[in-house]
Amino acid sequence: MRTLACTHHGIQGEITAFVSVSWSQVLKVGLIADTHMPGTISDLWPEVIDLFAGVDVILHAGDLHTLSVVEELGKLGPVYVARGNGDVGIVDDRLQDAWVLSLGSFTIGMIHHFPSPVRKTSQQLHKYMRRHFKTVPDVVVYGHTHLESIHDVDGVLCVNPGSPTLPRNQSLRYGHVGVMDLAGDRPLAVLYELFDGGFRAL
Repeated sequence: MRTLACTHHGIQGEITAFVSVSWSQVLKVGLIADTHMPGTISDLWPEVIDLFAGVDVILHAGDLHTLSVVEELGKLGPVYVARGNGDVGIVDDRLQDAWVLSLGSFTIGMIHHFPSPVRKTSQQLHKYMRRHFKTVPDVVVYGHTHLESIHDVDGVLCVNPGSPTLPRNQSLRYGHVGVMDLAGDRPLAVLYELFDGGFRAL
């Protein structure tokens, strides 16, 4: 795990917290959401830990239900969590209603609930971004639906990594996570399907 210099700027009375990370090489980001632990499993699938080995930052798009998953992921790198509807009452600096993270040369907005890029216009989505992030970021990471997806919304990469434990709102089973590389002119996100003993890119 490489050490990153992070500056956390909290804003009193606002839902959004800001973090800036300077990095000159490829920044590798683990993407996860809707773990719903311990209601699903007591510990994350080991395949998630294997896939996230070597990432620089982990973004969890909410619905932890317990901080234990943050502690587990925190052994791999810094973790930032967007508070989900199932996280009410959890108090920790790593949880905010929304985040704006400057990772390398990219701005990442993260929030638990985000309108579906399939059902809303780009104008509606950009308006939602400005309301919650105070800007239109390069990337939006979100969760809530348990539906893994990647969409380009007029130049904004919108990524829902799905759920590793309750994929597509079905029963407990291996699900999905993502990994994003930040380098060059465009971020690159890949979704992964987990299975017993491994994972495969979608």
